[in-house]
Amino acid sequence: AGLGEFRIRDLNDEINKLLREKGHWEYRIKELGGPDYARIGPKMLDHEGKEVPGNRGYKYFGAAKDLPGVRELFEKEPLPPPRKTRAELMKDIDAEYYGYRDEDDGILEPLEQEHEKKVIAEAVEKWKMEREARLARGEEEEEENIYAVNDDESDEEGGKEREGEEGQQKFIAHVPVPTQQEIEEALVRRKKMELLQKYASETLLAQSEEAKTLLGL
Repeated sequence: AGLGEFRIRDLNDEINKLLREKGHWEYRIKELGGPDYARIGPKMLDHEGKEVPGNRGYKYFGAAKDLPGVRELFEKEPLPPPRKTRAELMKDIDAEYYGYRDEDDGILEPLEQEHEKKVIAEAVEKWKMEREARLARGEEEEEENIYAVNDDESDEEGGKEREGEEGQQKFIAHVPVPTQQEIEEALVRRKKMELLQKYASETLLAQSEEAKTLLGL
């Protein structure tokens, strides 16, 4: 490219101008009934025997093919990598892909247990605070002792028991009735179990049951 880029472009433009003029003459010869040189004529080849490259009818000759921006026009884009088939993708999938071996290192499980204890403690504390707040606002009343018996009710029930035909024996079934404190403790235990079932793992539940058995609860 010793002639310089602009000189090479001018020469290439001049060649293309002559080729267009040649094409007009070939078309005119065909109109006059002569042979169709555009179809039967020899192809335009370069010194390597390859067809002269072009873009939209414009041809590039010699050093013009190496000008900036021209070489990129004729470079073929690399083919995309072949897509893997489903069978090839499944070869790399094992139990570790689904996370079944995450606990094998002995690190994740203790962290999960610690997090579970923290979540349970936060949930219990939140429930206590919300309950105290409702009690303070008067939205929730203290649980009433449903087993408390007034004197009037006791006398009325006693009178009904004494009623009946003479000579008929009366039987009174004595059933152990839990106290208010026992009921409250049972409700607290039930609430704890619900929270444990919601947030705790099976291992933690088993440990809790074992501890209760040892303590005799």
